[in-house]
Order: sequence, then C-alpha cells, then structure tokens
Amino acid sequence: MPRFYFVSDLHGKQARYEKLAGSILNGSPDAVFIGGDLLPWGGIPAPNEKRRNDFIDDYLAPKFGSLKKAMGGRYPRVLVIMGNDDVRIEEKKLIDASSSGIWDYVHNTKARVMGYTVYGYAHVPPTPFRLKDWERYDVSRFVDMLAVAPEDGIFTVPVSKRELLHTTIMDELRALAGGDDMERAIFLFHAPPYNTNLDRAALDGAMVNFAPVDTHVGSIAIRQFIESRQPLAALHGHIHESARITGAWRDTIGRTQLFSAAHDGAELALVEFDPDIPEKARRVLL
Repeated sequence: MPRFYFVSDLHGKQARYEKLAGSILNGSPDAVFIGGDLLPWGGIPAPNEKRRNDFIDDYLAPKFGSLKKAMGGRYPRVLVIMGNDDVRIEEKKLIDASSSGIWDYVHNTKARVMGYTVYGYAHVPPTPFRLKDWERYDVSRFVDMLAVAPEDGIFTVPVSKRELLHTTIMDELRALAGGDDMERAIFLFHAPPYNTNLDRAALDGAMVNFAPVDTHVGSIAIRQFIESRQPLAALHGHIHESARITGAWRDTIGRTQLFSAAHDGAELALVEFDPDIPEKARRVLL
C-alpha cells in the first residue's frame, strides 16, 4: 500500500523543514509532494545580485542530500514545484539539484510514481502582490478587484509580452494533460480551485468602489479542469487561512479528492494519503 506525504507553503521556515525531514526519516513514505512557496521571502533581487542567504544551496539541497544518505534505499521520491512567493530566478538551482536524485522538479511536466502519473503546475491567477513570476491570467484577461495584472508586476526572469498577455492557466493545463487518462493521475498545484473549502480568503467585508470583494480567490481554470477531466487527486496550497475559516482542509469535485496543506499557524501541516484510497487521507499539525 503506497504512503504519500504532502506539504506546502513552508516559506523557508527551517523549523518546518526539520519537522518534515524527521517525519520522512521516521515514517518512510514512498513519495513526498512539496506544493510551492518553498523559499524565505527576501525581497525581489536586483539583476545579478548575489543573495547573501542562498536558501537552496546553503540549506535545502544539503538537508535533503543528508536525508537521502541517511535513508539509503528507504529514501522516497520527492516531487517539488515553486509558488507565487518564490522568485523564479532560483528555479535553475532546484533543477540543477535534481540531478543528484534528491528531488524531481515537476512544474509543467509529469512523472511516474508507483503506477501513478503526477503532474506539476505552479502558476496562480493574478494576486494583489507585485511579484508575478508565477502568475498567469486564469481563463481570460480578467483581473479580480484588488489584484494586479501580470504585465503590471515585477519579474526576476524575462517573460515575453505575448506570453504575459495571451497565455492562460486554462491553456497550459490543457497542454499539460493532453489526452492522457486521468484514472490514476495526481495533480500537484500551488493554487486551489475556485469556490471550494480550499480557496477561502480573509476578505470578509472588503469593498472596492462600494462593491463587495469575492472571498473565494482560487482558480476557475483549475476548477473547470478538475470538473471536466476528473483526476484521482489534486493537491493544493496558497491560501493559508482557508482551512481555519471553512473548518476543512479537503473537498471533492466529482470523484476527485482535493487536499490542501496550506496552514496559517506555526505548525507544519502534513497530509498523509494512500492513493489507492485517497478518501481516507488525514492531516496532522506538527
């Protein structure tokens, strides 16, 4: 029986990574999914700026390298994407480190894990934040109230104007999944689907020009994709407070089991699930 772990939104907090490493060492899962917002927020670097604290090279890669050495053949497959708070200029370091076998970087690609196909996708719909490395228009060039359009934000890597204006989450998900069978598909997203237990933001009472702001901030494209294609499971993060507000860290769309590992407390939220019986998943706060 496979045992999978899922975490998200660790935001460079070493205490959470230490708890994750201890859980992996003691629990020996078959696979670990990390759903983005990996890095500490240190501001947007200037071009060619040397970061004083290089989290990936100085901490993250050595931590997982040491864990792999300690566990030997028990070391799990680790599948990683970035999130909207992660500067994309650091992406190459994640890709380079994957050559050592400590993790698989799976944004906008897929991997086979114990008979399941895992698809990774990091982009989120436009947010109010200025960093836009991991933001896309959702299903069209529409921006929610309070949000900043992608082309009006800041990037740490070059992006063409055509890509900014005309590439959507909807289009990229269609291309990623193609005509694949979704019976044993697991999607590792950063954004949650729209209007679920997983995308409820703390925007109660917020108004713009006397109009109420939608308190659900997930992706319509991701929801439509799940509704139409019905993968086995979808893993999400991004909206830290949602589980506290809704009282639920999981939901369903049709047959698809949805899990969120985002958490707005100090603890590490760890979701453990057997992909053969995902409805029996559990979440623990460590």
